[in-house]
Amino acid sequence: MPGVPVGRPGRAKGEPRFPDGPRADPAGSHFERRIRSFQPRRSRVTTGQAEALQRLWPRWGLDIDGQRVIDLGELFGNGNPVVLEIGFGMGEATARMAAAEPRTNLLAVDVHTPGQGNLLHLAERAGLSNLRVGNGDAIILLREMLAPDSLDGLRVYFPDPWPKKRHHKRRLIQPEFLTLAASRLRPGALLHCATDWEPYAEQMLEVLSAHPGFENTQADGGFSPRPEFRPLTRFEGQGLEKGHLVNDVLFRRVPGTFPVLGETS
Repeated sequence: MPGVPVGRPGRAKGEPRFPDGPRADPAGSHFERRIRSFQPRRSRVTTGQAEALQRLWPRWGLDIDGQRVIDLGELFGNGNPVVLEIGFGMGEATARMAAAEPRTNLLAVDVHTPGQGNLLHLAERAGLSNLRVGNGDAIILLREMLAPDSLDGLRVYFPDPWPKKRHHKRRLIQPEFLTLAASRLRPGALLHCATDWEPYAEQMLEVLSAHPGFENTQADGGFSPRPEFRPLTRFEGQGLEKGHLVNDVLFRRVPGTFPVLGETS
């Protein structure tokens, strides 16, 4: 049954959990161990999710190994614009966005195996051909596997807020990340972030406003109303009912060159 959790299979030590699915550590030791901006979550994979991973990953999955530059036209089989989403949870909102924008390709990246399986299942059920699921570190994807000016948008919805002050350096939206993102976004592309953690929202607005590669789409320089293309998720709706405030920041990539640390022109 699709909703039944998968128990511990009889696997030999070192044998992959899903032989035809996402790899446990696709980048391996090829890159330096930096502070990671994500926290891997270990939870059980249902039978339906496992089946989707096994069957659909070879067709719609991408392991982020950092070993090659991706041809996005080849990955999706068309020349449509590509938007990258970093962190998609269980994938419900991502599937809805892909269905609402059939002429936009959506590359969605996460490290949460149950969410990867669930999104693949949703994509197949909805007949979505414009969605690909990435597994691994989005920083390695941006830095090593995407060409300059290759993205038409970047979405970061409800990233880990790392609320403790000593962990703020782990937050994704930092000046160095924005420089990397700016190098991969085409001029005019939108960077859209959303969070229900107000101190993080204020940091997002501050660092984006200070970065020369981006300009606020809001004339007053503040937060943006939630755009129609970002669905209201069940989690977000529950938070709003409890009085939580969700802030969106929507910035546009401006023309200009912003060298990435470690890259040469």
